[in-house]
Amino acid sequence: MRARSAAAGLALAASILAAGCGSAARTGSGAPGHSPPTAPALLATSLTTAAGTWAVAVMGGSAASHNNFWQLFVRPAGTSRWKLVTPPGVADNGGLVLADAGGRSLITAFRPSQYLTFTPLSVTRDSGRAWAVAGPLDAALADSPDALAASPGTQRLLAVLTTGTAKLADPGYSRWTTLVTRRALAATPAGRRCGLTSLTAATFTASGEPMLAGSCSRPGTAGIFASQGGAWRSAGPALPTRLAGQRITVLRLTRTATGLAALLVAGASPTASLVAAWSSSTGTGRHWVLSPPVRLGDAELTSGSFGPSGSAAIILNGQHAQAIAGPAGRWLSLPALPSGTATLTPGASGGYSALGVHRARLSIWQLGPGSGAWQNTQTIKVPIQFGSSG
Repeated sequence: MRARSAAAGLALAASILAAGCGSAARTGSGAPGHSPPTAPALLATSLTTAAGTWAVAVMGGSAASHNNFWQLFVRPAGTSRWKLVTPPGVADNGGLVLADAGGRSLITAFRPSQYLTFTPLSVTRDSGRAWAVAGPLDAALADSPDALAASPGTQRLLAVLTTGTAKLADPGYSRWTTLVTRRALAATPAGRRCGLTSLTAATFTASGEPMLAGSCSRPGTAGIFASQGGAWRSAGPALPTRLAGQRITVLRLTRTATGLAALLVAGASPTASLVAAWSSSTGTGRHWVLSPPVRLGDAELTSGSFGPSGSAAIILNGQHAQAIAGPAGRWLSLPALPSGTATLTPGASGGYSALGVHRARLSIWQLGPGSGAWQNTQTIKVPIQFGSSG
């Protein structure tokens, strides 16, 4: 947690912090399904908005001792330096989930941890300089980087809960209503074709229609759904023949500047593979372009991020990374990542930033276009209050 004074409007911080001590059991996000070779959560990720590039990483010490503190950093548009902008005053051991609210605005959700049973929300409208309370969501947000999404234009919020329920809120976010449950979505014609077992992500189409994604038990089906006139339709891409016999999990589904983008895992280790998918700028999910599959095997996927123009980068255990420039590209292996790399962010010029974590120190490494070596360009010392959440 950052050791700086709380911004105006964070009056409930003390009660949130008090609720954050102790421990609580974790709930599931739906019916049990197959287990792709991925980390339990891919919350260490990055997000590119009009304000710049935002990145999330966990720092500090042991999660078992509640010394793991999630931090938020931003590289403002047009600059090369990263800044620490974690919203103050709220226990963040459970992880941070981001939603692009347009312009210089961002909404940050604090996932429940320990005795905290609801999800506090903070909003910035000036690229992280000041934060104010929004919401909160009186439920536990799912542990997915795309569990929260803001609608373009209307600023409605869509959230996926650990229970498998999707909820909607209008601006102000003081009242949340149930959009659909996993069970109800699984009972629709689109859900039955998928054999929906869990919900993993939420976003909106360009016109503001809610979209949800999840895991399918029926082979060869990508579980992406769009709500239209109160009915749910299948909105996932058609998969190539080589993946037709594999069960599919949608790990990520988000909006980028160029449309919708998704990461899908097909199968399970040791034969699992990953595919990136992009929809057009209209963002309806009716037309998709797929990347070539990248073989995962037994590797564990620990982070996945999208950048400008649909570029994507993933981190695998063992400090390995793969990246793709966009719909017309192919997956490339990047040079071995610097020690401690938690988050990999694609840049606008084709380069990458690696955020390396060493307890309370963050090291920023850059890989320029065509370069074969990482260069250390910045170090940020983060004020961690060890023992404050034990």
